[in-house]
Amino acid sequence: MVHAKTIILAALLLAGTATGLRAQKVERPVVEASLSADSVLIGDRFRLNVRITKDRMETIGFPTFDNGRLSASGEIEIVAESDVDTLETQGRKVTVAKEYTLAAFDEGDYRMGRFPVLYLDKNIVDTLWSKDSMRILVRTLAVDTVKQTIHDIKPPMAAPVRFGEFGGYLLWSLLAVAALVPLVLVLYRRYRNRTGKRRRDAPDEPPHVTAIRQLEKLHDQKLWQSGKQKLYYTRITDILREYIGERYRINAPELTSREILDAAQGTGMAERPMKRLQDILFTADYVKFAKHIPAAEENENAYTDAYYFVEETKETERERPAAPEAEPVPMEEGKR
Repeated sequence: MVHAKTIILAALLLAGTATGLRAQKVERPVVEASLSADSVLIGDRFRLNVRITKDRMETIGFPTFDNGRLSASGEIEIVAESDVDTLETQGRKVTVAKEYTLAAFDEGDYRMGRFPVLYLDKNIVDTLWSKDSMRILVRTLAVDTVKQTIHDIKPPMAAPVRFGEFGGYLLWSLLAVAALVPLVLVLYRRYRNRTGKRRRDAPDEPPHVTAIRQLEKLHDQKLWQSGKQKLYYTRITDILREYIGERYRINAPELTSREILDAAQGTGMAERPMKRLQDILFTADYVKFAKHIPAAEENENAYTDAYYFVEETKETERERPAAPEAEPVPMEEGKR
């Protein structure tokens, strides 16, 4: 009899121990989630408070929401979230908390469900959920269209332009102009005096003198000797066109070779210089447009013909009009 009681007592002790171990084994963190309000207006901020009570050896993790929105309802936006904070410690038990600041911009009744938390314990990976489901009602202000008339948006009002708005800019502009006018006058007077002096010291030379000087400079450059026949003939014809334009008042730079020869005949030009001009222009056209490569003697003849053409057609003293008498130049102030 005593033996039987001993067996029953041992069985009860074992059962109690197993029950305690089973209870200790299945005990997990407790998740609590609550909203700071049941209903809010569109755009108002409200808070989601999450508290977790767990063993200090257990590891939990808060979820990460995509695009700053709660996964349970895409219309609820996360405006801000706090760091995880420890609220209370009792022995092995620890209570941590985290706060989310939320907002909604569409009217509706949003059922957000239960809040999820990741749970890690040795080889166990699981998701824990809050006890209660969350719900928030987002409302708008009621508008009585019977008593209140909805009007269109008013256009911007036209404000009059006041002098004070641009008076400062106008004043500074006038001061800047007043400071620049004397400087401009001084620079203009210096430029005019230098230009007038240069014109008095170096009167315009006759066109044949200019042409001869340019031909001699071209001859010294030795262009055709270095294979630049096209440039050589282009410069000769340009010099002669400018000379003919000044000598006979013909717009030679704008005319073709044939047009220049026709115009030269109308001036009573002698046959010999006319033949020289024709040979030079036609040879230059062959070089420039037909890729003709003249011989060395032909290149020298082009320069010689151009030189004597100018000499044979230059103005004589009887043909040249008398130069007007130079006007007296006023002396600058301070000089006597």
